[in-house]
Amino acid sequence: MTVSSTAAPAATVLQWHDDLMLGVADIDHNHREFVQVVQGLQLAEDWKLLDLFPGLVTHLEAHFGFENRVMQETEFPPRDCHIDEHAAVLKSVHEVHELLQNDAARGAQVCRDLLQALVDWFPAHTQQLDSALSHWLAKKTWGAKPVLIKRGLALR
Repeated sequence: MTVSSTAAPAATVLQWHDDLMLGVADIDHNHREFVQVVQGLQLAEDWKLLDLFPGLVTHLEAHFGFENRVMQETEFPPRDCHIDEHAAVLKSVHEVHELLQNDAARGAQVCRDLLQALVDWFPAHTQQLDSALSHWLAKKTWGAKPVLIKRGLALR
C-alpha cells in the first residue's frame, strides 16, 4: 500500500506481518502498537500530524523504556548498543516533534521523512536487536528460544 499527501511523495505504509513476531508477548504487543501508530501517522493528512505525533512520542518512550528496563534487569549482554539505538531514535523523534510545533509546514515534510526512516529501520531492528533480546528473555524464562508458527510458510 502506498500513501501520498500534499507534502510528500508516495511512500510505503508500514504493515504488520508475521516476520515481525518474536514470540515474547510484551515485545510483540509493543511492535504491533508501533506499526499501528506509525501507520496512522503515515495515512494522516498533514494538518493532523501535530495532533497525532505525541502518540508516537508516548508510544516510543514506553516501548523503549520497557525494553531498556528488561535489558538492564536481565543483564542482556549487548544492551548498551541496543539502548543507544533507542536513544538515537527518540532524539530524532523529539526533534521532529519540536519542529512540528514551531514550523508546521516544514515540520510536516520532516515528519514524513522521519516516518519513512522508521519504516525502513524497524524490520531490521526487530529481526536483529529485538530478536536477540527475545531469545535471551525466552532462554532466561523457559530455558529455550521462542517457537513461532507463522502463516504462509511453504512446506516441502
